[in-house]
Amino acid sequence: MTRPMDKPAAPRTAPPPEQRTARRRALLEWIGVHALGVAAALFFTLPFLFVVLTSLMSDQQALTRDLVPDTWVWDNYRRVWDTPGFLTWWRNTLLYAGLGTVLTVLSSLPVAYALAKFRFRGRNLSVMLVISMMMLPPQVVIIPMYLFWAKQLDLSGTLWPLIIPMAFGDAFSIFLLRQFLLTIPDEYLDAARVDGCGELRTLLRVVVPMARPGIAAVALFQFFYAWNDYFGPQIYASENPGAWTLSYGLESFKGAHHTDWNLTMAATVLVMAPVILVFFFAQKAFVEGVTLTGVKG
Repeated sequence: MTRPMDKPAAPRTAPPPEQRTARRRALLEWIGVHALGVAAALFFTLPFLFVVLTSLMSDQQALTRDLVPDTWVWDNYRRVWDTPGFLTWWRNTLLYAGLGTVLTVLSSLPVAYALAKFRFRGRNLSVMLVISMMMLPPQVVIIPMYLFWAKQLDLSGTLWPLIIPMAFGDAFSIFLLRQFLLTIPDEYLDAARVDGCGELRTLLRVVVPMARPGIAAVALFQFFYAWNDYFGPQIYASENPGAWTLSYGLESFKGAHHTDWNLTMAATVLVMAPVILVFFFAQKAFVEGVTLTGVKG
């Protein structure tokens, strides 16, 4: 009995030129996008790495062109921390940034809720006024504000002229929260009102839990602004070293140690570290809040 002959395999056909061109184009796009991403990451990372490495150098090596410490001098951070006034700057900055953030969120959320969910005459005009306040440079009103706080209320040399106004809302925070609250369906609010909830209870029990990403984004924006604020403390607290913040005190520290670059960089790292840690642990809520504020205009 003869064995049947095996059927010859079909020859492989080469992909058409259009498909090969598309694959090549996709590969080049992938390489280009990732190359730009790596370049951007290095652009933002290398300066911070330079600051950290310089902060760990000795006094003599910090004046050279070396990029890597010969000896890792961790004692630089202790020397900075023990500098007279540095701990006071920390306390003042925590008070300014922490209390200011809480007051901003508490005062801006009800206003944003009213502008987003209430129907009243002049609502669009109110929104335009909020946007107009965002476009107003603070330098325009600094003179009358300083005369009011320093001459009328005698609060110069303190941080209260910067903290108290945050209890009356912030234009950027109101606008950002309003944009986020617009993404919350009105059906949830109507259901709460049908169940007998007033507007305040609806805000606290329904809106706040659903608006946590937006609230987190606003809180982080305000915290970062207050932590890095240099202009405000320079205007109101410069005459009193006991009221200086880290941003303003760092300038004084730099002037006193203008040749000790290792100590200056160590102080810079200590100023930046809390902000980096806060953003690292809250970046998910921050990104989600910022993203959702643009979903509905």
